[in-house]
Amino acid sequence: MQTAEFIRVLDREGHLLAEAAERTGTDAKVPTCPEWQVRDLLRHTGMVHRWAAAFVAEGHTDFQPPVDAPGLDGAELTTWFREGHRHLVDTLDGAQVDVQCWHFLPAPSPLAFWARRQAHETTIHRLDAEAARGGTPAEIDPAFAADGIDELLLGFHARAKSRVRSAEPRVLRVRATDADDAVWTVRLSQEPPAAVRGETGEADCELAGSVAQLYPALWNRLPFPAVRGDASVAALWRETSGVV
Repeated sequence: MQTAEFIRVLDREGHLLAEAAERTGTDAKVPTCPEWQVRDLLRHTGMVHRWAAAFVAEGHTDFQPPVDAPGLDGAELTTWFREGHRHLVDTLDGAQVDVQCWHFLPAPSPLAFWARRQAHETTIHRLDAEAARGGTPAEIDPAFAADGIDELLLGFHARAKSRVRSAEPRVLRVRATDADDAVWTVRLSQEPPAAVRGETGEADCELAGSVAQLYPALWNRLPFPAVRGDASVAALWRETSGVV
């Protein structure tokens, strides 16, 4: 996917998140993040949007800590969230393609990184807001969902920060049932997970389902659609894969 496509997704997902929050109210519990209420979700995502926008807008080349969200609530909090989301979309949309700034995963450019990262950040938290609201969530484009699995498996969990470790070597396969090329092989060991796109060797456990089901499931927002083989490998992922 191209940077402009990620920005369009980010724009849509932020609006959906805000709409779900407005319908639910900030007191509502977020079942996919059991320690949060909707106000925590809005504060967190709004803070991240402003943090990301500052790197691109101000050209910070070193890590900068995020600024805490204000103690707003109710309609004022939702308005604050919408303002930060709009600022992020406009910042990314208006940035020079060769802008230089800090980023934390491999990417074709810093701008490409931040557009992609914030599109997925916002989509996952949109799902959280819709879980609090109840009802049927908005659909996720399969190509975008597959990219999100790429980012999670080949990006986030390739870092030393990943807590997904196995005392004995194990192989986890992730297989989308609705796309021929959406298969991932993840080798688990005492080192950070080593993932590749494609089917290589035998797997101890396979997670299967549509790519739009697997994407939130791997982020621990939904149950795995189907688990084949050694279910303890799936349980290991569920218990230790929270991104820190």
